[in-house]
Amino acid sequence: MDIREFQGYAYFFTTVAFVVGLYWYIVYLYKGKDRGVDYEKYSDLALNDNLDDEILEDNREKKSDK
Repeated sequence: MDIREFQGYAYFFTTVAFVVGLYWYIVYLYKGKDRGVDYEKYSDLALNDNLDDEILEDNREKKSDK
């Protein structure tokens, strides 16, 4: 087996690993919605980052529950 054949196998298995990882991550995000975690809400932080914007979560409520 020369280096070209090894590179071909490495490229193929790396591509398969990345595709499987991507699909696992997508399923993980959708299962998070079932658990009550909405990651899309947090993605708006990059756009709504002014001091007068709406607060996403109130941490005082979470701390008082514990």
